[in-house]
Amino acid sequence: EVQLQASGGGLVQAGGSLRLSCAASGFTFDDYAIGWFRQVPGKEREGVSCINSRGNTYYSGSAKGRFTISSDYAKNTVYLQMNSLKAEDTAVYYCAAETPLPHWGSSCPRFDDRGMDYWGKGTLVTVSS
Repeated sequence: EVQLQASGGGLVQAGGSLRLSCAASGFTFDDYAIGWFRQVPGKEREGVSCINSRGNTYYSGSAKGRFTISSDYAKNTVYLQMNSLKAEDTAVYYCAAETPLPHWGSSCPRFDDRGMDYWGKGTLVTVSS
């Protein structure tokens, strides 16, 4: 059974940092994409960052330059280091996995949440201004 456990959310002041973790289990960590998405109540879910098993990373415009996604293969965990946080980063953050990667192309680079196969429960990030 595939499971994704997101953690690391919390309350931080604007300009501060947080590191989110997504611990994955139930699939081999050699053919996957894991993405971070976020959602504010009343708004659509949006993609933030994504990484695949080839080490390719992708960032949304709002995340680029401030967030860094990485993976630890030994721990089957993907991290999202978020720096220079802004009030508009406040949201529930979800990690999602696409595995195995489809031959027609991964959803990861497009942040297409409809293409992600598994979702974890979210972790709340609150940035106070």
